[in-house]
Amino acid sequence: MAAGPPVTISIEAACENQVQEVALDGTEAYLQPLSMSENLAKLAQKIDFNRSDSEGEEAQAQAQGGEEWAQRQQNSDDDDAMLKFQPSLWPWDTVRNNLRSTLTEMCVLYDVLNVLKEKKYMTLDPVSQESPPSKQGLQLCGKKKSLAGAAQILLKGAERLNKSVSENQEHKHQRDFNSELLRLRQHWKLRKVGDKILGDLSYRSAGSLFPHHGTFEVIKNTDLDLDKKIPDDYCPLDIMIPSDLEGSAYIKVSIQKQTHDIGDLGTVNLFRRSPPKTNPGTAHWQSKLEVAQNVLLCKEIFAQLSREAVQIKSQIPHIVVKNQIISQPFPGLQLSISLCHFVNDKKASKACVEKQRPDDHLYVLEHNLHQLMREFHKQTLSSSVMPHPASAPFGLKRMRLAGPQAYDKGEISALQQNEGLLEKIIKQAKHIFLRRRTARTIDSLASRIEDPQIQAHWSNINDVYESSVKVLITSQGYEQICKSIQLQLNIGIEQIKVVHRDGRVITLSHQEQELQDFLLSQMSQHQVHAVQQLAKVMGWHLLSFSNHVGLGPVESIGNASAITVASPNGEYSISVRNGPESGCKVVVQFPRSQCKDLPKSDVMQDSKWNHLRGPYKEVLWSKMEGRNFVYKMELLMAALAPCP
Repeated sequence: MAAGPPVTISIEAACENQVQEVALDGTEAYLQPLSMSENLAKLAQKIDFNRSDSEGEEAQAQAQGGEEWAQRQQNSDDDDAMLKFQPSLWPWDTVRNNLRSTLTEMCVLYDVLNVLKEKKYMTLDPVSQESPPSKQGLQLCGKKKSLAGAAQILLKGAERLNKSVSENQEHKHQRDFNSELLRLRQHWKLRKVGDKILGDLSYRSAGSLFPHHGTFEVIKNTDLDLDKKIPDDYCPLDIMIPSDLEGSAYIKVSIQKQTHDIGDLGTVNLFRRSPPKTNPGTAHWQSKLEVAQNVLLCKEIFAQLSREAVQIKSQIPHIVVKNQIISQPFPGLQLSISLCHFVNDKKASKACVEKQRPDDHLYVLEHNLHQLMREFHKQTLSSSVMPHPASAPFGLKRMRLAGPQAYDKGEISALQQNEGLLEKIIKQAKHIFLRRRTARTIDSLASRIEDPQIQAHWSNINDVYESSVKVLITSQGYEQICKSIQLQLNIGIEQIKVVHRDGRVITLSHQEQELQDFLLSQMSQHQVHAVQQLAKVMGWHLLSFSNHVGLGPVESIGNASAITVASPNGEYSISVRNGPESGCKVVVQFPRSQCKDLPKSDVMQDSKWNHLRGPYKEVLWSKMEGRNFVYKMELLMAALAPCP
């Protein structure tokens, strides 16, 4: 037979079960056949995943070509010089082989993942194990032991928390001196001079020129007994304030009637004002320093006012006696500005037990004084910091011009004038007094006179030197038709400007009687204007109207007003005369035909003269029914008007 290539033959074992054991009696015990999953696992164990397919193919190629290679060595002698390495016929053969092996491995990995993921290829059944017998007693003991351990841990944590809280509270009571000094430095200006720590209470950094040094000293509080319990308000830091700044002070501003005895001045009752409320958690030194700084500011304000009171030249000189400044804004009134300084000592407390006067203090003016002083500080600070030119005067250009366009001496002096604190506060006091007097006058007229009614609507937006109030004079029940009197009072410093509805402006002085007389005359005119408006509504005809009647008795307050109206058919006429003092007088003129006691005249023989109206007859106005003047007039017109 001719030699050919070797052929691989697969030989499989017979499908018989292997014999596991042969007994003495000849009985054979066979092994159970493998299941499909066990057979797959057995075959998978035979696979060498580390060996590539190219290695197997090379091994087969070497086995097949072994004989041919031996024959070639024998037949050819030139094969000795042949290279040991034979290159591939295709240059990308190695790359292809590597990619092919990689693809194979990825496919195998994909198959393995599918087998593990999807249940249709292979199913893993859990092995059932018998549960051990339950030991409930041991489990209960274990749970109790675990709970006891957890409770012990929680108790230890609670003890640590309580201990830390108590330590924090002790640290709060036992505050450190350095920490308190740091808090003090955050609010106040401090400096170290030698071995002392000094602070500044003055307003020099804000522009104050007051010569008081305003220095306080910071010391360490050593008044603590370690054997006793530490008080809650204990502080390791204490301050020493100058004796003239101790206690509390305020500026009292009041307007009073002028005293006849000059000896009463300077003996102001210094009633004790309640100390300012401190916020909880505020250090005691903070409130103490704030009160001392307020005392210093009050002293600076009073010193500035006293200086200006002496320097200002006025018609009525200002009086400065001890801790009080007296000025006379209006005749018969005096403005009192007092420095009330209360020192916490026993003597002063005994003196304050005396009976106190009613509090007539104007808190608004005290607040305005503090505001004006701060504006003065700001103005001083800005003037000192603002740069000044070196080669030309600083100011308006017109002040440096010459000729007709330049300022004269009076205009330049007017520009350079600057009002002081005393002048400003006197103007504000005048305005406040004039406003109060105006309100009191209007309220007294409204409570005294019921018909007509007077209403005052004060404006919420006012100035420190000017206020406005709108005065309406109406009749009850006829507010819609009687709107003729509407006044706008602009209250200034020394005078009151009254603006009428038609734009007329009347200037009144500060006298209370002048304002009262003016309002009474306006109320008198309102009654006549109400008759005019009512006549239009009732269909009566206006014959005459005058706000200033020249006949009859002369009124001491203003002038009387009069009006005459005729009925729609002209048979009756009503004449009304109303004065601020004389009051109201109403007369009715009847037709001549209704006057039986009228003497016959030889001149008027024709019957047409009988249609003329006869003499006037006065109406007893006090016996007329009605709640007010306009309602009575309406009833009178309705009675005299013809029936439709």
